[in-house]
Amino acid sequence: MRGFATDYARTHTPLRPVHPGHPTYARCPPVSGPLDDRGRLRVRGFDPTDAAAARDTEGDGDTETTPATSTDRWRRAWDRFRRDRVAVAGLAVIGVLALLAVLARPVEVGGVVVQPVALAPYDPAASGVAESYLPPSPTHPFGTDWAGRDVFSRVLYGGRYSLSIGGIAVALALAVGVPLGALAGYVGGWVDEAIMRLVDVLYAFPFLVLAIALVATFGQGFWKLVGALVAVGWIGYARLLRGEVLSVVEREYVLAARALGVTDRRILVRHVVPNAVAPVVVQATLNVGTVVLSAAALGFLGLGLPPGTAEWGSMLSAGRDTLVGGEWWVTVFPGLAIFLFVLSINLVGDGVRLALDPDAGADTYRGRGGARRDDREAER
Repeated sequence: MRGFATDYARTHTPLRPVHPGHPTYARCPPVSGPLDDRGRLRVRGFDPTDAAAARDTEGDGDTETTPATSTDRWRRAWDRFRRDRVAVAGLAVIGVLALLAVLARPVEVGGVVVQPVALAPYDPAASGVAESYLPPSPTHPFGTDWAGRDVFSRVLYGGRYSLSIGGIAVALALAVGVPLGALAGYVGGWVDEAIMRLVDVLYAFPFLVLAIALVATFGQGFWKLVGALVAVGWIGYARLLRGEVLSVVEREYVLAARALGVTDRRILVRHVVPNAVAPVVVQATLNVGTVVLSAAALGFLGLGLPPGTAEWGSMLSAGRDTLVGGEWWVTVFPGLAIFLFVLSINLVGDGVRLALDPDAGADTYRGRGGARRDDREAER
């Protein structure tokens, strides 16, 4: 701009403030050059409204400022997760276990068979299909238990209970903990105090001890077991999301939305929760394995599903006497199923954590020969 003014002064006679009625007004040189009606320089090709719009579009570089950029963040997280071969392998194992559980026996809904495939060669509840404690063989790949039931069929079918308990309990716990945590962090005041004091009271009891107390109080059953796990599982999500919300509500885009008169409900749903829920997603993924282990522990203690149910924890409880009797297959195969599922969930949870937080693990993606990739540079 300084060079432009210098060139203009060299090629044009400077203007003097002359009144139209002054005698020298007629001798003033004609106005030429990029001047406006008030004698000011006019810069062509620049519109301040376009600059303001561009500034609003670009933002301040934060990837979490608007719902659109929040969507981009989740898309980039999915791309990072797909490049993690170990996490993808864990997800594939979980998919195989879930598929085997669904296809183990036919599924009926309202008297209508919606899934006719039966991979399990025998009914998991049928006893006396063979002699008791037969070792693994081509006819019975996992052997038989004390009642002559096929262990292979029971392990396949037992995945229905264990996997559904883990998924349903975590989903319901999220449905309770996320709204309460968001309200506590955003509203504050007596709402925050009431919710957090309840969380503190429940946190005073160990997770499994409180679940045992609830199951012992309300009795055995699938939904009673799920309810007990939900009652002790939502508190972690509520506390974690509350802390994230307290951090997000102080950011510029939330303050700007408030200044523009956006309702609190819209701010909470569109701006606060989407940008604060990432740690909760990671925690929920890892907690699926914890819930499955807790359900297996309750089943091993005889407090899970009714006796004789083909559930992995109940199978361990029914065969615990065989640990020292030599019939190792009765407990080893259900235990391996639990181990494989929980290990796969942990691998997936670790992959989700690295995908949502690229700084974790020094941007190293496992399963890629030790290669490193800086996603922050790629995003820029």
